[in-house]
Amino acid sequence: MSISYKNTNADRTTVTRDVEFLNEHTGNIYKSIVAIAKKSDQISSEMKEELVRKLAEFASSTDNLEEIFENREQIEISKFYEQLPKPAMIAIQEFIESKLYIRDPKEEQEEK
Repeated sequence: MSISYKNTNADRTTVTRDVEFLNEHTGNIYKSIVAIAKKSDQISSEMKEELVRKLAEFASSTDNLEEIFENREQIEISKFYEQLPKPAMIAIQEFIESKLYIRDPKEEQEEK
């Protein structure tokens, strides 16, 4: 699984978008928003899986309260993921850069 959200140039804060721009790509603003939302969910899921895998490396069988607060590696990994752009911002950036593939099953059936 190759995840590019670490190298993305997506905004890290909220940015106002031109609604007409979203409409231009698909011809339907709602279709654009649904595509962005689905991609955002996919990115969020991938990020969570990767974070859980990385944090699992530091899991210990003994849950000592002192060890939990002293594990600096876990804290650094968590801070890194907190500083990444939010999944919705990454999905919007991919949509803007035309990296988001949008497939409509209804349109495919009509073409057949």
